[in-house]
This record gives sequence, structure tokens and C-alpha cells, in this order.
Amino acid sequence: MSTNAEDLSQFDISVQEKDKLVAEVIRYVLFKTHHNSGCPIRREELTQLITKSYRQRNLPVMIINEAITKLSTIFGYEMRELQRARPSSNNHQGRSSQQGAAEAAKTYVVMSKLPAEVYKKYVEDVDTAHRTGFTFVVLSIVHISGGKISEENLWQHLKRIGLDETNESHPVLGNTKQALEALVQQRYLQKDKQSGPEGNTLIYELAERALDSQVTANLKDYISQIVNKDVGVEDE
Repeated sequence: MSTNAEDLSQFDISVQEKDKLVAEVIRYVLFKTHHNSGCPIRREELTQLITKSYRQRNLPVMIINEAITKLSTIFGYEMRELQRARPSSNNHQGRSSQQGAAEAAKTYVVMSKLPAEVYKKYVEDVDTAHRTGFTFVVLSIVHISGGKISEENLWQHLKRIGLDETNESHPVLGNTKQALEALVQQRYLQKDKQSGPEGNTLIYELAERALDSQVTANLKDYISQIVNKDVGVEDE
């Protein structure tokens, strides 16, 4: 719901000033989401857009909340706050994990509210469909591995479909290692070093975006289709 003039009296700004700030936040969110391939946006970035000209306390909260509402009602996007899942290993406790949790609590991603079939038909960019496919393949591998997998084992699985970590010029993905790292930046995966008798091992785990109920349902459906297809081939 939009803020009226009476509500704005506590901030000493006009409705026009408020609308301008809301529009600026929305433009920033949409631009950043598009150009950063869906990477999370820190709340601090949005706050700075507002506080560079206005110092009123709690004003950023009101502006960001209205921007979230308008993104939903006008543009059909959900601006969702991420809550970072802690790594399952016990190596990152204390100060470092607390800092990571604090940072993630102030982070947002933008997700379409359109039905999947409508989004695919009218919104989805066919030029980026290969990255969506890559994302689902990687997340499916991690999912069927119990939610986490070592870097070595993950690349062993990916090599079976022609993806090598040393390939810097894949015809579709480009640098394959960077393509995997992008999933970490987008918070589909998180990586953590796990110590063992043979030294440190890099572990990939499903992160908060991959743990979203809708994504999890899509993953299970995707895996089920692959399994059923394989069973059908064997039966023939």
C-alpha cells in the first residue's frame, strides 16, 4: 500500500519526493538484477540510494518496503530477502559465520511471480536458456548427492556430459569454472572448506535459493523425468 501525505509528515518529505525515491530503488533493483545475472542485492546498497540525500531515520525502511510492494503489484516480481543457510560442516563457527549471517539477512533476490509456462513463453530469454539448463543439472547432481558434494566429485559428474573445469572457452558456457562460480554468487550454491585427514576439501552445498520450495519441487520433477526416461529406455 502506498504511503499517504499524513504518514510522510514524520519524515518531512513530500509525496512527490517519496515517489521519486521509490522509483529510484525499483530502477536500481531491476537494472542490477539484469546486469548481474540475478545475483543478490545488498540492502545496504538500497539504503545508500536514499541516505545520500535524506538523513531521516527509518525512511529507508519505508521506501524499500513500498518498492517491494510496487515490484509485486505492478511488475509481477517478488523481492525476497535471503536467509543464508549455514554450512553443514563445523569449520566455520564463531565470528566468520556470524558476519556471513548478518550480511545475508540484508540481501535480496528478485523472482518472477508469473506462472512458469507464462514466464517461459513471454519473458524468458532464449539466449540464456543454456545457463538455466546448466543450473538445473548442477543442482540436481548436488540434490541427489544428499544436498552436498565435493568439488572433485561434482566435476567428475559434469565431465560425463562434456563439461571440464579446465575449459575456458566452452561453446555455450564459456569458462565452465566461472559458470559454476556464478551459481555461488547467485546463492544457488555455497562452498565451504572441510578439513580431513588428507587436508582440506572444497564442498558445494545447496544454498537458500536452491532450497526454495518451488525450486526444490522443480528439481524433483526434473530428476523424476530423467529417471523415468532412463527406465523407459532400459525397458525397451
